[in-house]
Amino acid sequence: MQHAVGSPLPPPHQLGHGPHTDWAAGAPRASSVPPPGFSGAGPVPPAPPAPPVPPAPPAQVPAPQQPPAAPPPPVVPPPAPDASGHVTLPPGGPVGVPMVPPATTAPDPSATTLAVLLIGPAGAGKTSVAKYWADHRRAPTAHISLDDVREWVRSGFADPQTGWNDHSEAQYRLARRTCGFAARNFLANGISCVLDDAVFPDRPVVGLGGWKRHVGPGLLPVVLLPGLDIVLERNAERSGNRRLTDEEVARIHGRMAGWYGSGLPIIDNSQLDVPATARVLDEVLARAIASPPNW
Repeated sequence: MQHAVGSPLPPPHQLGHGPHTDWAAGAPRASSVPPPGFSGAGPVPPAPPAPPVPPAPPAQVPAPQQPPAAPPPPVVPPPAPDASGHVTLPPGGPVGVPMVPPATTAPDPSATTLAVLLIGPAGAGKTSVAKYWADHRRAPTAHISLDDVREWVRSGFADPQTGWNDHSEAQYRLARRTCGFAARNFLANGISCVLDDAVFPDRPVVGLGGWKRHVGPGLLPVVLLPGLDIVLERNAERSGNRRLTDEEVARIHGRMAGWYGSGLPIIDNSQLDVPATARVLDEVLARAIASPPNW
């Protein structure tokens, strides 16, 4: 079959062939199969970029395990008040030497907590002066009499008037120790004490040394030593087992004279009544507080 006169017609327009397509005989022809997703409306848009992949989170290192915390202590409610009215007292301890701050005036012994030991023979007026002095002080004060404590023993009381022996010696020591305990308890609670005893200078370990052990180094000893005639007169006014024979009174008075030269303060109350002796005792104690005796 022959064509009409003229150049041959180009092949029909096919997809992918434009005016500048190489029509050489050996040029390859594009496939007539449209790509996937082509609708024929226009060029195929490029595929959207893939979303970025987030980086993997860092590996979690497990924290070191801590030991379990100790449980809090249980809450203990405060004890209920004692319905019996019991009051806890400070424990009694040895009495120290009274410390007085420097002052321009002498210390007032009537307002200071003190432990005083009145020493003297029977009939010296120890008990009477001690009671009066304790009654008229500004500070609370207790009087502790050795003879009163000795007489707490009723059945089996060892009376020295019937003869000094091991039983009477043991009861005297027990009474002194009991008085010392009582004084320490009073003083620990702010109450002064005045004790009275017939302490002999020729028995320092049993007498003054024993009181110092029982009460403490702050004990202030003072000797009441009137004349022998005054002592005999006052002893004659006594009754019961506290009245001694004249011979015994004279012997005790002679031994008490050994306190002269001992360094302890001595009050001769031969011409002094009880109130006057108590005033002198205050003066002596004021000096002892300012400069405690070495005994």
